[in-house]
Amino acid sequence: MPFSLSVFKLLQTLDPRLRDVLIAILEEIERQREESVTKKEFNELKEIVKELAEAQKKTEQELKKLVGEHRKTREQLGGLAHTVGYVLEDRAYKGLPPLLQRDFGVQVVDSLRRDYVEIGPNRYVEVNILGKAQRDSQQIWIVGECKTQLKKKDIDAFLKNLKRIKELLSGEILPVVVTYQASPPVRKYAGEHNLKLYFSYEFPI
Repeated sequence: MPFSLSVFKLLQTLDPRLRDVLIAILEEIERQREESVTKKEFNELKEIVKELAEAQKKTEQELKKLVGEHRKTREQLGGLAHTVGYVLEDRAYKGLPPLLQRDFGVQVVDSLRRDYVEIGPNRYVEVNILGKAQRDSQQIWIVGECKTQLKKKDIDAFLKNLKRIKELLSGEILPVVVTYQASPPVRKYAGEHNLKLYFSYEFPI
């Protein structure tokens, strides 16, 4: 251990044997002091680590709770979206027949409904709007899609389903799309694919 100049001078005045003993004692005191500081710091570090581990555990618990609440919220919003979609479909079943009569001269002879079309063994395509109609003596199938907010991807999916079921329904198919809202580009896109677009506000009250 280092000594100050004054201590060093005092040690030089002592008997060599006594001086050696004093130096050994001083070195031992310094060693024990350093060990004591090291143990104290180590204990403090242990406490910090313990607090951090407990904080991490609490954070994980809070995160798990938040994820659960988020999942529940998504499920509730999903259920709400389905409900809104079904309301739109139910309105379409009643509101479409007079509009189809006006625009295409077709008479709905079988109530419009939500149904499935079998395209293969245990393979089905869900159809939001399906029903039979007639123009003079010609049989026509009304096939429709309902979306609360129509997007281009919805139109693409509907066209894909139409292609699947086209050969399975005898007679002409009249495709329609019903929505609460659609942007101008989406409206144009529907027209380019010969889809008749109806908005909910057009339905007779």
